[in-house]
Amino acid sequence: MARLSRPGASQTSIARELGVTPSQLKGWLLELTAAGSAEAIRRPQAEATELAELRRENRRLRKEVEVMRKGEQANAMRSSEPVNAFFAQWAAKQ
Repeated sequence: MARLSRPGASQTSIARELGVTPSQLKGWLLELTAAGSAEAIRRPQAEATELAELRRENRRLRKEVEVMRKGEQANAMRSSEPVNAFFAQWAAKQ
């Protein structure tokens, strides 16, 4: 590929330098281009898969945080109720 980018280079002259036929060189170039295209297609697919996984994990973590917050709120209300009930009973006796 690099040799083809030189000024005045042709597939025929490069094939001759390499000792192969021009059609063989063209086949290699097509394979190289196709491999690059396949990689270019796979990369966004892999990124999309990773993004979907990260979004699922983010949703799961948000739900966990929400459950923990609700649990903290419930515990805070429950822990003060017995104390308030104790003082209410104590005050009634006084």
